[in-house]
Amino acid sequence: MTVHPDDPAPNPHATAAQVEAARKDTKLAQVLYHDWEAETYDDKWSISYDERCIAYARGRFDLAVGPAPLPYERALELGCGTGFFLLNLMQGGVAKSGSVTDLSPGMVKVALRNAEHLGLDVDGRVADAETIPYDDDTFDLVCGHAVLHHIPDVELALKECLRVLKPGGRFVFAGEPTTIGNIYARRLGQATWKVTTEITKLPFLSGWRRPQTELDESSRAAALEAVVDLHTFDPSDLEKMAKSAGAVDVKATTEELAAALWGWPVRTFEAAVPDEKLTMPYRMAQYRAWLGLSWLDENVLRKVVPREFFYNAMITGVKPGAAQK
Repeated sequence: MTVHPDDPAPNPHATAAQVEAARKDTKLAQVLYHDWEAETYDDKWSISYDERCIAYARGRFDLAVGPAPLPYERALELGCGTGFFLLNLMQGGVAKSGSVTDLSPGMVKVALRNAEHLGLDVDGRVADAETIPYDDDTFDLVCGHAVLHHIPDVELALKECLRVLKPGGRFVFAGEPTTIGNIYARRLGQATWKVTTEITKLPFLSGWRRPQTELDESSRAAALEAVVDLHTFDPSDLEKMAKSAGAVDVKATTEELAAALWGWPVRTFEAAVPDEKLTMPYRMAQYRAWLGLSWLDENVLRKVVPREFFYNAMITGVKPGAAQK
């Protein structure tokens, strides 16, 4: 586990003045928001580095790419967060070694700590996706999960991905919100938060209410979401953007409709109540429900519903040149 010595330190407790400044500076907002979330992000989104999330990450890769000779020698994750996508892909046999980058020092710190605990060969940099601090032709794979919608100039970031990829190397980005999917997901999340935080004010449900200081801090951080979430994507437009950046063999895929309609209220409810209320049987029940609804999406709804109505978009493409994976 290595990190660049000149990288800035995390700032998990932004002041009110910093938050106000971030409303006019999207990259500052990215840093403050994600530094704030770094230490609790895995719990908030039920992220793990076991069979459940290995299967999820590998499933997203396989759905986006299809059959491919594996493993890649070296992979880079942009906007790594806590390392969820790359670390689980590495455990799933997709890559041998990796590098993680994020604009948030807190996220890079947690990602490297997770990699160390897993015994994975990973280094990290605090870095802007629009100016990736690695040499040309360095990586065999560039990947990311739920990152493109945070980047001001997505096409520039994709050009940077192609620059650091070796000829024939591939990029894979998953977990990006579609324009239509984002509308229903946000509305469901906002409604769930309001209902949960109001109902748990009742005396007989007070044990289900997080401390007010935590709820206030969550609301304060959530105020930056409108600043950090910059884009939603139509799958066809995402393909055009990747081709314009210079990629070949470009393909956008979407997933999660029924699963998203269920999942967003569940995730929001979980963020609003104390962790100790979310027992393992509860978590497993939610996971099984998500699996069932994902099966419905994949085997039924995908055949009859246009791809732009699904919540998650994935995009993949290849750098022109040598034999491709």
